Amino acid sequence: MNGGKEVRAAGGVVLRDGEDGPEVAVIHRPKYDDWSLPKGKLEAGESWEEAALREVAEETGLQCELADRLSSTHYRDPKGRPKTVHWWLMRPRGGSLGGDDEVDDARWVGIGEAESLLDHDADVELLREALPRWREGT
Repeated sequence: MNGGKEVRAAGGVVLRDGEDGPEVAVIHRPKYDDWSLPKGKLEAGESWEEAALREVAEETGLQCELADRLSSTHYRDPKGRPKTVHWWLMRPRGGSLGGDDEVDDARWVGIGEAESLLDHDADVELLREALPRWREGT
């Protein structure tokens, strides 16, 4: 696993007002048996922003709008390739929460539950980065 061509991906931290405070959309991927934030690889000719919106729509069923750009994450994928993911804070504007063939569960959860549920520390850090920005915009 010595790497290869960089994998480029994009995703979103989708936040909304819930009855007991802010909620975030999280997904479960059976292939990896993990809870994560929605993201996916760029398609040929697609911008980072287009990929983020498309992937969030595919994995959650939600039509969103981009808000603030968040930090990028960098790591090695399961095949050992370097991977860069660009992230955005997103606000839902339509659709209904559900999954696709890569996602077997998608749900809205409160921030505390999300911090416990998410399997990747980088996802928790992104959520913590996004939350104050989301509050400023509400």
